[in-house]
Amino acid sequence: MTQAIDQTTLLRPHAEQEYAEELQALDRQDDRPRPPSWKLSPWATVTYLLGGVLPGGTVISPKYVGPRRLIEVAVATLATDRALLLLGVPGTAKTWVSEHLSAAVSGSSTLLVQGTSGTAEESIRYGWNYARLLAEGPTAGALVPSPVMTAMQEGRIARVEELTRIPADVQDALITILSEKTLPIPELATEVQAAKGFNVIATANDRDRGVNDLSSALRRRFNTVVLPLPATEEEEIDIVTRRVEQLGASLELPPVPAAAEEIRRVVSVFRELRSGATADGRTKLKSPSGTLSTAEAISVITSGLALSAHFGDGVLRASDIAAGILGSVIKDPVADAVVWNEYLEAVVRERKDWADFYRACREAT
Repeated sequence: MTQAIDQTTLLRPHAEQEYAEELQALDRQDDRPRPPSWKLSPWATVTYLLGGVLPGGTVISPKYVGPRRLIEVAVATLATDRALLLLGVPGTAKTWVSEHLSAAVSGSSTLLVQGTSGTAEESIRYGWNYARLLAEGPTAGALVPSPVMTAMQEGRIARVEELTRIPADVQDALITILSEKTLPIPELATEVQAAKGFNVIATANDRDRGVNDLSSALRRRFNTVVLPLPATEEEEIDIVTRRVEQLGASLELPPVPAAAEEIRRVVSVFRELRSGATADGRTKLKSPSGTLSTAEAISVITSGLALSAHFGDGVLRASDIAAGILGSVIKDPVADAVVWNEYLEAVVRERKDWADFYRACREAT
């Protein structure tokens, strides 16, 4: 007998587990047309991603902070026969958006293929239970369906992470699936035809261009939505703050009341080094080799919270985040170290209210 999972013991619940109450509230009040097999209408799916207040006062928390039109285009794509490709630099919430879209549309985000250089065709098509294959020969019972095959059979969303990391010949296994909506099984002289509601969400990294570029035939099967970095500093601070609060609660870190100042500082550093100029535009800067994404800013703050809670006085200080920033900025120990030192001396040192941060970074360096 399958035992119920106590979600409070899970380090990282799936989206459909963590936000089950919100999904149920949307389902109850969602009176708009739903495409076949969809758990929510496109309108409710967008509301789930971007947040809002339902009639009756139920608050739907925002899962993604960014242009509404991008999410509307992504959701509308899933309601057509075209697959969705989420493209962007590392840390722009591609995986996060993919997971929540799947949870809202299919009620499950777990039909996942993780793309790597070693991903085999079986991960996209199907494999075999070799013990049964040897004993029985090719039979339906010996066949092991891939997440994509399962999604086709059940009319759900399949996710393919880091598509451009997958070898080109394996990528092309998706062409027939996406164009014909069928998966041939020649060993059994049969095929799997996709049920209504089936679609694919793939993610790809801007930094991986040239690794395993998509063929033109495969690219035509996708509608591409580019997820940008946060447009403003305030928007990025809001994203970091929300996510840090969620992670802190999940990791059972004590609340840190004075985190706002350090979050703003980390976001400011990351944005200036990313853009190659200070916020006021007066000083040109060299950019490091890393992406300095919002996700990395979240990691720096979360690590700082752990240091503050377990080895400090419970107040997040510059010394708690200095080492984390150093690790994020300096990926190349030679070139990035030069970039960081120049930034410390030309920018950080000159800001009078950043004296504690300058000292902490110098000590960490």
